[in-house]
Order: sequence, then C-alpha cells, then structure tokens
Amino acid sequence: MGDPLHERWEREAGAWARWVRTPGHDVWHWRLNWPAFLHLLPAPGRLTLDLGCGEGRGGVALRERGHRVVGVDAAPTMVGLARETGAYEDVQLADAAALALDDSAVDLVVAYMSLHDIEDLAGTLRETARVLESGGRLCAAIVHPLSSAHLGSDDEVPYFEQRHYTDVIERDGLEMAFHGIHRPLEDYVEALRGAGLVVEALREPAPRDADVAAFADLAKARRRPAFLHWLALRR
Repeated sequence: MGDPLHERWEREAGAWARWVRTPGHDVWHWRLNWPAFLHLLPAPGRLTLDLGCGEGRGGVALRERGHRVVGVDAAPTMVGLARETGAYEDVQLADAAALALDDSAVDLVVAYMSLHDIEDLAGTLRETARVLESGGRLCAAIVHPLSSAHLGSDDEVPYFEQRHYTDVIERDGLEMAFHGIHRPLEDYVEALRGAGLVVEALREPAPRDADVAAFADLAKARRRPAFLHWLALRR
C-alpha cells in the first residue's frame, strides 16, 4: 500500500497549491466540477465544516457565499496554506475519522474532492454524522468510480477491487501527482448507510457545449463521468 495518503498529499502540497492557484489552470474544477457542485450546495447556516480542506480554495469560495467555515485536513502544509487564506474561523490538523469537534457542532459538512483521498471512509462518515446536527447535510464530490477505475482505457483496473492509485498529470508546464483510493460506488453507499446518512440527491455532471468548445479535453467527461456528487441528510 505504501505511505498513508495524507503523507503523500503532504509531499504534494507545494505542487497542489501551484496547480489550483495558477489563474485559469484547473479548468476541470472551474468549468465543470465546482459549478455543478454549487447546484447541490445548501445555503449558509450556522457553521460549515470543510472536510479535507486542502490549501483552502473551498473555504474561500464558501466564505464568499456567506458560510462561516471551519476546516480540517491531515496534511500540515495544507493546513498552513488554508489558514493563510483568512477564510476560516479555524483550521485544524486532524484525522477526518477523529474530529476535534463537539457533537452536532455544524449544520453542513462539505467534502469536496476529499473522501477518495481518505483511508478510513466508514470512520470518516461516522464522524461526519456525529458532528452534524439533526437535519444537517453532507455535500460531497469525489472522482467518479468509473473514472478512478479507468474503465474503457488501457489503464483499466478491476472495478470492484478497492485499490490505491497515483495519477500523474502534466498540463501547461505544471505537473501534479493525484493520490487516491478507487472504491466501487456500493462502498460509498454502504459507508453512508452505516453512518446513518440518507442520500437525497445524486449527480454526475457533464460539461456544457460552451465549455467543451473552449477546452476540448472536457469532452472526455461526456463519454465517461469524471465526478460524482451527492447530498446526504442526517436525520
């Protein structure tokens, strides 16, 4: 299995910050993933947890939309970068499966592109349910399991086998190693069920014509979904 995922992401922190903070670079985020995610994102409430906050771009975007945000990440450099944004009430260095938050502390947990980077999915979702108040919601985005299995490509792996992966991508002079865990969809659903979280909505975003015209690479997401989004309720 190699090093824990949070240690791999700690080593990638500098490259990740360049990848996401270079203006106009991360078109898959700005043109497809984030705009679609906003359609599921609940309105600001009492307090929002940015789970696996990374370098903090999610917190910045949430703060701009009126959310009070606390962040959690297991990579020390990512925590430092997130704090520097000034978008958070607090950013904690912590394991997502052992949160230093009180029961029912938040009314919204945002897990944007982080759950597939976490080893203990079941434990993380149980902690998510614990810190959510009754009626609170988890809004999540992950790499679509069809994409992390590379189905239909030369790099295809067995869909039903959970496995770690590293995808190295070079674009416009920047290189980034994306580390994660491929899991079949039923693993996510079972972990949500085990945590007592009920899925209310499920989305597989597809790019708009205008975005494909501007960035032809996005056309791949019409043949095989790149991302999976869901909204889940804690009863």
